[in-house]
Amino acid sequence: MRRGPGAFMAGASTEKSLDFRRSSLRLLRTLRPERGLVIVVLLLAAASVGLSVTGPKILGRATDLIFSGVIGRQLPEGVSKAQAIAGLRQSGHGSIADMVQSMHVVPGHGVDFDQVGRVLLLVVLIYFGAGVFGLLQGRLTTAVVQRAVFRLREEAQTKLARLPLRYFDQQPRGEILSRVTNDIDNLAQSMQQTFAQIVTSLLTIIGVLVMMFLISPLLALIALVTVPVSVFVTTKIGKRAQPRFIAQWATTGRLNGHIEEMYTGHSLVKTFGRQEEAAETFEEHNGKLFESGFRAQFISGLIQPAMMFISNVNYVFVAVVGALQVASGAISLGDIQAFIQYSRQFSQPLTQVASMANLLQSGVASAERVFALLDADEQEPDPDPASTPRPAQVHGRVEFEHVSFRYTPDTPLIEDLSLTVEPGQTVAIVGPTGAGKTTLVNLLMRFYEVTEGRITLDGVDIATMSREELRSRTGMVLQDAWLFGGTIAENIAYGASAGSPELDGTPAAVSHERIVEAARATHVDRFVRTLPDGYDTALDEEGTGVSAGEKQLLTIARAFLAEPAILILDEATSSVDTRTEVLIQRAMNSLRQGRTSFVIAHRLSTIRDADLILVMENGKIVEQGTHHELLAAEGAYARLYSAQFAQAVTDVN
Repeated sequence: MRRGPGAFMAGASTEKSLDFRRSSLRLLRTLRPERGLVIVVLLLAAASVGLSVTGPKILGRATDLIFSGVIGRQLPEGVSKAQAIAGLRQSGHGSIADMVQSMHVVPGHGVDFDQVGRVLLLVVLIYFGAGVFGLLQGRLTTAVVQRAVFRLREEAQTKLARLPLRYFDQQPRGEILSRVTNDIDNLAQSMQQTFAQIVTSLLTIIGVLVMMFLISPLLALIALVTVPVSVFVTTKIGKRAQPRFIAQWATTGRLNGHIEEMYTGHSLVKTFGRQEEAAETFEEHNGKLFESGFRAQFISGLIQPAMMFISNVNYVFVAVVGALQVASGAISLGDIQAFIQYSRQFSQPLTQVASMANLLQSGVASAERVFALLDADEQEPDPDPASTPRPAQVHGRVEFEHVSFRYTPDTPLIEDLSLTVEPGQTVAIVGPTGAGKTTLVNLLMRFYEVTEGRITLDGVDIATMSREELRSRTGMVLQDAWLFGGTIAENIAYGASAGSPELDGTPAAVSHERIVEAARATHVDRFVRTLPDGYDTALDEEGTGVSAGEKQLLTIARAFLAEPAILILDEATSSVDTRTEVLIQRAMNSLRQGRTSFVIAHRLSTIRDADLILVMENGKIVEQGTHHELLAAEGAYARLYSAQFAQAVTDVN
C-alpha cells in the first residue's frame, strides 16, 4: 500500500475515456424505480406545455380583434365588407384591400373591448394553469432526482463495503472520497437542473412545431432550418468540451487526494520541512484544475451565444417573410404575432438545451466516475451455505497448509508456507520490512484470498466461512490507531460483537461495567479518570485531547472487549512507552488465556514473552521457536536480535 504525503503522485491516472451515450442511458436507468413518478412528471409537463403553446394563438385572436376594430372604424359605416374592399381597390389601395379581406372587419364598428377582455382573461387562466402544472412538475422532479441520488449514494456505500482491500491499496483515499462526495453531488445538481428542463424543452419544441405548421407551413419550414444547424453546432462544440470535463473531474479527484493527505499528515509535512513542496504540488494540481475547468466551461459556453445568433437570424427571416404574407392577406396580423412568439418559443428551448450541454457533460462525466466505482471488481462472495465451527469447538487452532500468495501474478510473496498454531499460543512474527508479516495476518482475516493452499480455523477452511463469521471471532489492533467522533466509552464499545445477546446491534448498548472492565484490564481507566468528563469525554476523528499512546490503548481496549478467539496485534504497542507496554503485557497475559494471539512487533518484551516466534524472510518462515531456542541457534533471529534488540534489553534492564 502506498502511504505518506504525496504517495498517490506515483500512480498513473485510472480515468477512461467517456462513453457519453452509454453512460447517459445508464444514468437514465437509475430513474427506473421512480417510473411511476416519472410518468406523472411527463403528464404534468405535457399539460403545462400544452397550455403554454396555446396561449400565443389565443392572444393573437385578441390582436386580430383590436386591429380589425381599428381598421373597421376607418371604413365607411353602412357598407358591407365586400363593398369596402371593392372601394379600396378602386382607390388604388390593393394591399390594404387584401389585408382587410383576410380579416373579420365590420365597416364603421370599432374595437369590441368586451370580447377582447374575455380573450385576455382566457389567456391569463391558461398561463396560470400552465404555471400550476409546471410548479407541480418541478416539485415531483426534485423528488425523483433526489431519490435516485439517494439510492446511488447507498449503492456507493454498499459497494465500498464489498470492495477488496486490494482496491483501497491501489486508489488514493482522496480520489475515492471525491467520487462518493463531489461527483455524486455534481451529478445530483446536474440532474436537478437539466432533467425537468430537458423534458419541458423537448415537449415545447414538439408543441410549438405543431402550432407553427397549423398557422403557416412556409414559415414553419423556415424555422426548421435552424434545427440541423443547431444540432451541428452543438455536436461540434460538445465533442471538444467533453474531454475537458473528464480532465476537470479527474484533476478534482487528484487535488482532493493531495489535500486529504496533506491534512492527515500535516505534522509529518512540517517535521520534514515539506510545506513549500506540498504548496507547490497543490499549486500544480490547482493550476491544472483551473486550466481544465476554464477550458471546459469556455468551450461549452460557446454553445449558447452561437445558438442565440442562429435564433436571431431565424427571427429576421420569419419577421420579413411574415410581414410580406400579412401584406398579401395570406395570414392575419394576430397569426403572425403568434408565429413570431412561437418562433421565439421554438428557438428558446433549443438554446436552453444547448446551454445545458455543459451541465450534461459535467454530470455524465461525474456519473461515469461513480459508475467506474460501482463496476469495480468485488471480493469473492461468501460461500452459500457457509461453514461455521460449532461453538464448543472454537478454541482458536489455526493451520496454514502449503499457503502461497502473490499480489501480482508474476511476483510471488509467500510460497508453500505451512504452520500450526495451537489454541492459546502467542505467536510473534518478526522479520525485515517486506518479509510478509502483515500479509500473513491479512490472509488470516481474508482481506486477501490465498493463491494456493488453505487456512483452517479449528479444522474448518476459512474460505468456506462467511467473512462476518470469521472476523467476529477475531480481534485486531493495528499500528495506526483509528478512532471515530464520539465519546471514549463509545469508542471502546465499538469492539463489542453485535451478535452478543447483551447488545441490540449498537455500541451504545454495551454495559458500562463491561467497558470499564476492559479499560482497567488495558490500563485505559487510569488516564480516563483524570479527564474532566471521564468516559463521556468526546473525541473527534483525530483523537484530539489524548496522546498517541493513549489512542493506542483505547484501540487495544476495544479489541479486548470483543473477546475474540484470535487476537492480532500488528505493531500495536509502537506508540506506547516502555512502562505502559509492560503493564499492557501483564494484562495481555491474563486476557490471552484460551486465545490464539498473533503479534507483529519489534519491541523486545512482546517477542520474549511469545510461546512461538516465527522469523520470516522473503515470504517464508526461515526459523521458528522460543526466544532462547532461536538465540541459541545463532541464525536469522539472532542476527535480528543483535541488530535491533540488544540495546533495548539494556534499556529495560
